[in-house]
Order: sequence, then structure tokens, then C-alpha cells
Amino acid sequence: MSGAVVQRAYRYRFYPTEGQVAELSRTFGCVRLVYNRALEARTTAWRQERRRVGYGDTSALLTAWKRTQDLAFLNEVSSVPLQQCLRHQQKAFTNFHGKRAAYPRFKSRKKSRASAEYTRSGFRWRDGVLTLAKMDRPLAIVWSRPLPEGAEPSTVTVSRDPAGRWHVSILVGTTIDPLTPTRAEVGVDAGLTCLLTLSTGEKITNPRHERRERTALARAQRDLARKVKGSNNRDKARTRVARVHARIADRRRDLLHKLTTRLVRENQTIVIEDLAVRNMVKNRNLARAIGDASWSEFRSMLTYKAGWYGRAVIAVDRWYPSSKTCSHCGHLLDALPLGVREWACPGCGEVHDRDVNAARNILAAGRAVAACGDGVRPNRRQ
Repeated sequence: MSGAVVQRAYRYRFYPTEGQVAELSRTFGCVRLVYNRALEARTTAWRQERRRVGYGDTSALLTAWKRTQDLAFLNEVSSVPLQQCLRHQQKAFTNFHGKRAAYPRFKSRKKSRASAEYTRSGFRWRDGVLTLAKMDRPLAIVWSRPLPEGAEPSTVTVSRDPAGRWHVSILVGTTIDPLTPTRAEVGVDAGLTCLLTLSTGEKITNPRHERRERTALARAQRDLARKVKGSNNRDKARTRVARVHARIADRRRDLLHKLTTRLVRENQTIVIEDLAVRNMVKNRNLARAIGDASWSEFRSMLTYKAGWYGRAVIAVDRWYPSSKTCSHCGHLLDALPLGVREWACPGCGEVHDRDVNAARNILAAGRAVAACGDGVRPNRRQ
């Protein structure tokens, strides 16, 4: 069976020259400026005239800004990233009007992601060498993995993270062949003590990446707090804090990629709970641990990988009492405190591990959903 062609992004580190750093930093600043001015124009037009401003209107505004004396410097950078940021803003407003996202926010120089997106007219790609517009030298990319053979990039996104690392994301069309069908199925119960518990009885320990780096993070944050605001030393201390956060995020992402890839390869159907993570992190006692577990990112990775390789992901209702129901006879307990990790069923006497029992019930509920098509909640922003 032939595979489908999908748009897949490949992310790499690169090391810019001083001239490229200056050019890209200037581009990031111009992108942020254009985005904020366009957002201000849209907001003002709606508040004062109840008039919606679209992408075409903001594009015309950009042309007018370039002709003014104060904003003539916008002509010094490539026009492609400036147009792309307006397209992204249009998409953000489309999602807002469709009640899929909040109202777009202004970009901050220190807090927002520094990035610029180049379409095909904004870069040159020849024999694996990438050169961006307004640059006379190609990017020094560290090719940690090869691009698909014969792939032609359609979009290139350059970014600098808070830790000072430079990345380039190359979007290419590639054919992904579906995996060989299998009859294996698995239910997955997400937790904090164990990151994942499978219906097979396997428990995957939560490495608690943030907790492991908590001492180094606290030290770096104390050092940052002592620095004078606006000083170079404060900028250096802020970078050190960002490096600790980046190390945590890299380790967390690496683990989730390995787990989701393994689950997709081994199982035809994966059943999970439709957790309301955005509501759960409002619990101050558990917010830090829930954020470190990254349940939303786990679900996102699992979903798109399953789509690539011909697998199915089923999400059962979050209110399904998977922990309190006996997976052997179906008896439902009135209550089961969080501190109880094992319990004996009053109906059949079966002794259950709380998490394994929940995972088995989740799998059973997923099978019922697949059979009758009822009880699945649609994917939503978490």
C-alpha cells in the first residue's frame, strides 16, 4: 500500500556568522513591529468603526509604512517574512472568530519567540545548501539527520530561542508509508507517579525532568534576581536561566518522541483519556507536576504520528470512572481516594493496581467507542 504525501518539518541547529546574526536580528525586530502595528490597526478599526480588517488591508498598510520616513528601514530586510507574519495574524483572527483561540496578543521583544518564516521566493536551495534572502553566504547547518532524498523545501523558518540557540525548520513534502497492520491494542493511563501505565501492566516511570533540575534552576533564578535591571549582566543571567529551561524541555521532548513512536509502532489502536489539561493545571498543588508530565504534548505527538502511519487513537470521555470500576466484573466503587494505589473489588474479590486497572478500563471503553461510535469527545485545544 502506497503512503500519503505529508508536509513534514525537519529542525536543525545552525551557527550564523556575525553578519547573519545582525541581519536575522534586524528581521526579527521588523517582523515583530509589523505584526504589532497590524494588530493595533485591526483592533482600532473594530473598536472605533466596528470594521474588520483583513490580510489584504494589512498588506496595503505594510506597503504604505515602507514609504514613510520613520519606517523606511523595513525595506532593508526581506519582504517575505513581513508578509508571512501578516498571513499568520490572519490565521490567528480566523481561529479567534471561529472560537478556536483567544484574541491575538501583541509580541514582546523579550518574551515572544524570535522567528522569521521564508517561503520559496525568500531563499535559495541548491544541492543541500540553504541561503536566505539578503544574505551572501549560506547557513552553516548541522545536519543531524538527512532530509528525504530529492526533497525540495517549501518553507524555511529561522528562530532563536531564549537560550541563544539558532534553529532552522525546513518544511518538505515527503511520502510516509503506513506500518504493517497489527491486531495489538493498548489502553494508556496518564499519571504523575508513573508517567504512563499501559493496559498490559507495564509502567513507565516519570523521570521528573523539572524536579531533577530544580536546584540548578533556583540557583540561576536567584542569580538573575540580583542583577541590575537593564544591565548586560542581567541579560547574561537571563540566558543562563533559559539554558536550564531548554535542557529540561529537550529531555522531556526526547522522551515523549521515543514513547509515542514506540506505541504507534507496536499497536494498531491506542486508547487514551480526553483530559482537560488546561483546567487541571489550575490546581496550584499539582500544576508544576502536570506541566512537567506534558500530557498535552504527548497526545499531540501520538495523534499526528498515528495519522502518518495508519494507526488509530481513540479518546474516551474524561468523566469515565476508569479507576473506580473493576476491570474484571464491572463493579463500581462509590469513592476511591487518590492515596489508595491498590484495592480489592467487593464484588469479585479481584485485587487491582489502581493505574493498571484504569488502563484496562480505558482500553475496554475504547473498544466500545470503536464499535458503536459513541462517547468520543472531539479534539480541542488543551
